[in-house]
Amino acid sequence: MRDTPPRVRLLTAAVAVTALVAATVGLTLPARLPADDPLGGPARFGVAVAVLALAQLARLRFRAAAGMVSITWGEAALIICLYLVPAGWLPAATLLGAGLAWSAISLFGERRSALEVVRIAVSLTAATALAVSVTTALGQPLLAAPTPALALAVVAGSVTYLFASAWLGGVTLALRHGVPIGPPLLAALRGKLLMFVGNVAVGLTVVTLLELDAHWLLLLPPPLWLLQQTYRHRLRADQERRTWRAFADATAALNQLDERGVATAAVTGAVTLFNAELVDVDVARGDGRWRRYRADAAGQVVDREVGPPGRTEPDEHELVRTLTVGTARVGELRVRFPRSAPPSAREHDAVAAFGDALAAALHDAATHRELRLVTARSSYEAVHDQLTGLVNRAAMLSKGDQALRQLAHDHPVALLLLDINQFKEVNDTLGHAAGDQLLRLTASRLGTLARSGDLLGRLGGDEFALLLTSVPVLGGRAAPMAYALRQAREITERLAAPTEVAGVRMSVEVSVGVVVADAGTADLTELLRRADIAMYQAKEGGGNVAAYDSARDAASTDQLALLAELREALAADDQLVLALQPAVDLASGAPTGVEALIRWRHPRRGWLGPHDFIRPVENSEQLGTFTRYVLDKALSVAADWAREGLEIPISVNLSARSLLDPRLPAEIADALRRHQVPPHRLVLEITETVVMSELEVIDEVLATLRSMGVQLAVDDFGTGFSSLTFLTRIAVDELKVDRSFVIRMADSPEAAAIVRTTVGLAHELGLRVVAEGVETAEQRIALAELGCTAAQGYHFFKPMPADKIGAVLGTLLDEARPNVFPLRADDAS
Repeated sequence: MRDTPPRVRLLTAAVAVTALVAATVGLTLPARLPADDPLGGPARFGVAVAVLALAQLARLRFRAAAGMVSITWGEAALIICLYLVPAGWLPAATLLGAGLAWSAISLFGERRSALEVVRIAVSLTAATALAVSVTTALGQPLLAAPTPALALAVVAGSVTYLFASAWLGGVTLALRHGVPIGPPLLAALRGKLLMFVGNVAVGLTVVTLLELDAHWLLLLPPPLWLLQQTYRHRLRADQERRTWRAFADATAALNQLDERGVATAAVTGAVTLFNAELVDVDVARGDGRWRRYRADAAGQVVDREVGPPGRTEPDEHELVRTLTVGTARVGELRVRFPRSAPPSAREHDAVAAFGDALAAALHDAATHRELRLVTARSSYEAVHDQLTGLVNRAAMLSKGDQALRQLAHDHPVALLLLDINQFKEVNDTLGHAAGDQLLRLTASRLGTLARSGDLLGRLGGDEFALLLTSVPVLGGRAAPMAYALRQAREITERLAAPTEVAGVRMSVEVSVGVVVADAGTADLTELLRRADIAMYQAKEGGGNVAAYDSARDAASTDQLALLAELREALAADDQLVLALQPAVDLASGAPTGVEALIRWRHPRRGWLGPHDFIRPVENSEQLGTFTRYVLDKALSVAADWAREGLEIPISVNLSARSLLDPRLPAEIADALRRHQVPPHRLVLEITETVVMSELEVIDEVLATLRSMGVQLAVDDFGTGFSSLTFLTRIAVDELKVDRSFVIRMADSPEAAAIVRTTVGLAHELGLRVVAEGVETAEQRIALAELGCTAAQGYHFFKPMPADKIGAVLGTLLDEARPNVFPLRADDAS
């Protein structure tokens, strides 16, 4: 009783009451036996008890979910007894016959509890009572000759008996073990199906023989024995097939890469495979600890830490298998079977085979876990410094470049490179152990100063690097550097706090090099190189912190990278694009020319202006290719204008080094011919310093260009250091007043005087004059009052793409008041 759940006891009591009521009521009903019955009522009742008991004893068993399922000749006995005795007596006969049969089975075989015997007897009695009710509602089979209608009635009763008895058994198993009723009910019906058909056939056959001549029954034992063996063989074959399929599924599920996955699959698979009440898998850990995974018949899995398995012997309802691989003990498997279905020899073999598969799977999982740990440790050590735990140089470069790529190309970042001063003296004086302690202390203090998103690493020796990505972007161009310098000084102050190393109290002093750049303008290798230069500037200058000074940088790897990328851009034809800015006549508003400015749509760095790449290009061997590229694009745009009826000059800036190439005039002439652009519509802008050069080759190149009809303009006029005598040596067509004078002329009398002098000089020499950088209406008015004829700047137009400027130029020409302006110094118009 203590081992039986209360719900099962309650169900048993309810069914017992139902069975007793059915038996009592059935016995009180009229018997309706013939008056000349040769057997008599008591004899017939005794025969019914004997037949029903024999039907239970001649049973077949198979294991199902959480218990054994017995299939009997109950339907055949029911049909026979319906013919032999009044239907009302059958519940009582079943209660007595089934009770006697299962009591004998319990005494001489399975040792079932008294409550279990009562549960089986009353369940069969209730099923019989329900079957009798269905049968008698359709016909009266007592001593009646078999007819199709009567056969249908007893078949209906047999089906009722089958489902009622199977349902009561399934409910009991479900309540006892907490499992769904479906699996045991389906297993019982599937196993009973063939035997049910045979039972009905046997029952009808016996009734037919009794009706014909009872002596024919003497021929039945051999066929019945053969039929029983056929049932047993079919049932065993079907169960073996399902068992091996379940075994294959359970062992396949062990193919996991971690201990928990293997153990969980093992306990759940074993519960299903062995129809067990409880399965434990104890797993030996590499550190000497044990963990137990447990699953019950309901499929609930729990795990917890346990001690090593004891040496207690399992009882008759339990199988234990030690899990070993070679000589290594990896765990223990314990399978507990229901008391009503102790393990057989077949289960011993199956548990042994499953245990071996589980042992191999657990060993593989442990091996894989060790391999993962070794791999993780190796991967960690590959990117971390073993002494400080910070990322090493390789990881710093990799993660730093990744962080830069994730930021906008113009987002400022700062790199701080630290070097511990007098570190060698600490090693030499106190020993390398003290040096290691100092490095760990420095790393720890730096770690507390680093913010979220920053990248801190040890580059080797006594060098540390800190990449700051959360640099403020407000406050002007100087704000990022000011922020980085504040961070560097805070680091030096915090590290200088007195500490004790190897028993010696000391203050750690460091030199810090600081570099600030936009994220898209350099990779971390270049930033480290610049920070290294700054750090040595700090050491040489006697201070703790120094900012990178490009003027003291002898070489720049970023420029080398930029030149390599420029070579690709020149071949791509879609990265280097023109931005065109018109110059307009101050009187009429008509366009006097257009300056072609080059922009670089860099795939990684974003938009780059000329100041970002022109200087490296001018100092490289790619200058000639670059110059031809820009000229070709500018002349292509001018040719498009001509096809639209726009006869407007286009200006291209020319590098000083380009004038050293005597082949330049021929290349320009060839480009003009290819694009069919008249030479006078090309204006080459040169700087005042170029014009002042006394190199003979420059004079020859400029003279040849003049003779071709190409116009020349002096850019940034007024910023040079020469006198104005160069204008008498080399003929030019246009002077461009530098923007610095235009911007300051309202507030600076000196700047206004230079503009006035330049305009007056141009008029005296018959040259055009264009003011650059005009941004306000006041500047435009002041230039007009000074006699300046043309200007360009944001006040008029920003530089715009080539596909948009055509429409702008056309509009300006249409809206301009008639005005004639000299195109050349010889007064051509």
